[in-house]
Amino acid sequence: MELVLALDLQHNMVVHGKSGQRATYKPLDWGLSPTAEPIGFVKATAPKFLYIADLDRIEGKGNHDALIRGCADLVERCYVDRGVQTPSDLLTGPHLKNIIGTETSLAKLSQYHGGYLSIDVMNGKVIPTGDSPESVLREARGWDFEGCILLNLGFVGTENGIGEGTGPLAAWRSAYPGRLLYGGGVASPADLDTIKNAGFDGAIIATALHKGAVPAEAIRRGTWS
Repeated sequence: MELVLALDLQHNMVVHGKSGQRATYKPLDWGLSPTAEPIGFVKATAPKFLYIADLDRIEGKGNHDALIRGCADLVERCYVDRGVQTPSDLLTGPHLKNIIGTETSLAKLSQYHGGYLSIDVMNGKVIPTGDSPESVLREARGWDFEGCILLNLGFVGTENGIGEGTGPLAAWRSAYPGRLLYGGGVASPADLDTIKNAGFDGAIIATALHKGAVPAEAIRRGTWS
């Protein structure tokens, strides 16, 4: 299973997110990296695969496009969520995989070609429609994405584990036959084993790495087995 390091950008810094409450995020000045400056952060952590959320652009407060491209140059693959609203918003560059989030897209999801669909979930419901994740995953079978990400926003950074609040992993997996990644609340090797055993193709982590629950070697290798 692919192992991906998550990185949230806000005001030109890497910040530590928790429960999707973005106004409370603080620079990530502890953990595996000695700096919260994005390029230095990626060099220090040295992941094989990276997931970047540009929180400023998602909230309409600017962008980190130059920093994102710089970080992407340091990894094999960089998934990036910039709050895409229409297909014209997609970012180009080496190693980049655009993420189109249900939270932010204004265009019909069927209009996109390529990239990954992020099914953004809060309290078990997809933002903003309130649909079930399974129903959106089933519909995504007919869309032209390279894969999907099930992002459980309420669990991000909580260190509580994926728990029962993630819903039925097996049901999500069976609803979508393509590449499927999971992010949100991964706190331990046991959580990663659960996600892998459910048949997911990747897991996105952050806090578990910086707290030492998941070894740095795993994120640098880019796999969990």
